Amino acid sequence: MINIKNIENLLVEEVLNSKPVLGICLGLQLMLTESMEGGLNKGLNIFKGKVIRLPETVKTPHIGWNTIRLIDSENPIVEGIEDNSYFYFVHSYYATGLDAKILIAETEYGIRFPSIIGMKNIFATQFHPEKSGENGLKLISNFIKYVKG
Repeated sequence: MINIKNIENLLVEEVLNSKPVLGICLGLQLMLTESMEGGLNKGLNIFKGKVIRLPETVKTPHIGWNTIRLIDSENPIVEGIEDNSYFYFVHSYYATGLDAKILIAETEYGIRFPSIIGMKNIFATQFHPEKSGENGLKLISNFIKYVKG
């Protein structure tokens, strides 16, 4: 039988020991302290923050193309990606309460929420780069180039 706690401990240990990680959508949310999706759930706590539901004033899930606003345009993960570039989103929850030092980009959909976060070897996107055409391929290529040094 698989011991989830052992997998969680190993994953956090590897991330904190400089293993490169690119979290996508739920992967971003799992890196935070806790999530309200499906009730209160503990995250991996790699970054301090909470995952909460998008406001009732917007249609959920948020599905489709939306722009990102670059906060840290010097970050290597967004090299060659222009401010207000489009990426593909599919989600009903978003990250809040994050340290401003890890914010790379944000998106507006009824509220502003982090759409790219990162620090050192750890990056995460709320959108799906694998479904985001040339911009998504550029982001994935930047990640690979950065982690290879």
